[in-house]
Amino acid sequence: MADTLTRTAAGRLFSRPAAVASCVAFVLIGMLQALYGPAVPGLREEFGLSPSAAGLGLSLHFTGGVAGVLAFNAIHSRISNRALLAASYALMAVGGAGFAWAPNWPSALAAAFLGGLGFGGIDYGLNQLFAVGFGDRSTAMLNVLNAHFGIGAVLGPALIAWVGPDDYGYAFGACAVLAAALILCTGGVRSEAPATSEAAEKPAAGGLLSRVLMGFLALYILNVAVEAGIGGWEPTHLETVGYSATVAASATSVYWLMMTAGRFLVVPITLRYAPERILAVCAAGMTACLLLALIPDVAPVAYAGVGLFIAPVFPTGLPWLNQALPGAKRAGAWVIAASMIGGVAAPPLLGVGIEASGIHAVPWLLTVLSGASLLATVWLMRLTQLTRLTGERAA
Repeated sequence: MADTLTRTAAGRLFSRPAAVASCVAFVLIGMLQALYGPAVPGLREEFGLSPSAAGLGLSLHFTGGVAGVLAFNAIHSRISNRALLAASYALMAVGGAGFAWAPNWPSALAAAFLGGLGFGGIDYGLNQLFAVGFGDRSTAMLNVLNAHFGIGAVLGPALIAWVGPDDYGYAFGACAVLAAALILCTGGVRSEAPATSEAAEKPAAGGLLSRVLMGFLALYILNVAVEAGIGGWEPTHLETVGYSATVAASATSVYWLMMTAGRFLVVPITLRYAPERILAVCAAGMTACLLLALIPDVAPVAYAGVGLFIAPVFPTGLPWLNQALPGAKRAGAWVIAASMIGGVAAPPLLGVGIEASGIHAVPWLLTVLSGASLLATVWLMRLTQLTRLTGERAA
């Protein structure tokens, strides 16, 4: 990984230290997002909250995240890349510190929203910049970047377990300090993106581009729905088919760890194969593993396999999106925002389906979503081929 950073950062949109700092930033946003759940017992005790009220912290964080993606995308053309990242880090620092030492629950929710704004800015900004900032190694670097999010998601609960739920403020305060420190690391980010070729900027037919964008929105919503659905319902399903609560929880942790490992493992593959081919294999592998999850004896391993195959989808799809829609500046923001909305909406919507068909239907419901993702990927491959042909004729 370090060698990849060294070889790709030089002479690109990011200096080597700035690329490393960006990976640290993704550890930070992964950690911050993962703190809210383990902090719930401490929040309930301090503010006298019901479980549903305590869950509003994460909801406001995600709401701020969606708003941050759209807001920073709207103003990105008027501010530099450095200003975008610095403002996002500052919002995360203020939000984390505010949540850590909020005197009451409304103040804590406001701080969670502010931190979410910064979270959305970093998620949008770094994903977009990495997608264009490393030339033909951008796909590899995006997977490295997003793998660090998974590292943070593992470290967050571990940090709460170390300090204790009642002292959750120290964990959020540590995130605030790290966010403030990262403001000092934005100097190695160039203000201008690498130039695109004249041919790449020629748009294809408007209707075709709209269908391509809708296809990417569907792809991201479906994949994040599978990702969040497994994270939310795998433990319950495994317990229902006979596994202990400890084994079920451990298997879910392995699922998240496999997502992190998968993004590192796919890096050399992205240097040899096109993003669309990788995504097609991933969608087929996810669907096959979810069908295997119907067999109780292999269900934990099957879910881990889904984590491995789903890992590259989010970061690998962004370079494909930029290649397919080079002139659509807002496309990346829309799919990132859609992925956040999908992550919030998927678990409760799956819950409705589970209430109607039973907990044993979890793999079936997720297989339907994964199968739809495979169809969306194949459909996008055909559409993007048409956009290339249209662009060539226009040239």
